[in-house]
Amino acid sequence: MKTEIKKDGQESCQSTINPSEWKGRTIEIDDAGTGDLVGDAFIGLRDASTGKIIFQSVPVGLYNEENKGEDGPSKHILKVIIKALKMLNHGKGDRILLCRGNCFDLVRKYFDENEIYYEPAVVEGELQNAVEGRFIQHLRKLGVRSRNLTMDSGIQRYFILFNWVCQDFPNRERYVKTGFPAWKKKWRKIAIDRYHNSKRGKSHIRETIEQRANEIYQNMFESPISIRRATSKDR
Repeated sequence: MKTEIKKDGQESCQSTINPSEWKGRTIEIDDAGTGDLVGDAFIGLRDASTGKIIFQSVPVGLYNEENKGEDGPSKHILKVIIKALKMLNHGKGDRILLCRGNCFDLVRKYFDENEIYYEPAVVEGELQNAVEGRFIQHLRKLGVRSRNLTMDSGIQRYFILFNWVCQDFPNRERYVKTGFPAWKKKWRKIAIDRYHNSKRGKSHIRETIEQRANEIYQNMFESPISIRRATSKDR
């Protein structure tokens, strides 16, 4: 059963921090990483009455060009949400507060077809922090070390992850959601160029250091000889 539709065509929406009263149980659903360039995505479900949270992952491989074209991520998200709701013993008396993200389009359709009551929500607070935290933990395990990496999604996090990929492009592209259209059209070429430019720059620095080291090495042999000759003349 879908929530009420306003006259302007927009669904009514509420925050999970201060939701409207509900006689039964409330289950919150949110995502993290679905729009980020790097890594798996994560879906979190929270039983508001007990605070229990269940996490489900969406492998980064589902976001490659082939799988994303076949709506692989959305299908997987629907599958894991059905699984997690069973784990939470979801019943008809429960209310689901569902994040408004596009990644849940198939979930909303499934809920409508099966008369599962839900309301679109801005997921904030405990669940949002938990699922974003799980995503950040995942990125750290991949090797993203930037101190500026935070749980705040957006343009800053995008470029932190993009720069991380550029630093070692051949080994890190496999962690990229390559099915994003902008990656193929624009960012992949930029990443490759930056990687090669950085590699050439490091090579130049290394050559400069080696050249200077050789000069110092030669001076170490020449200087003692001239000193010894000057000393022998004085005697």
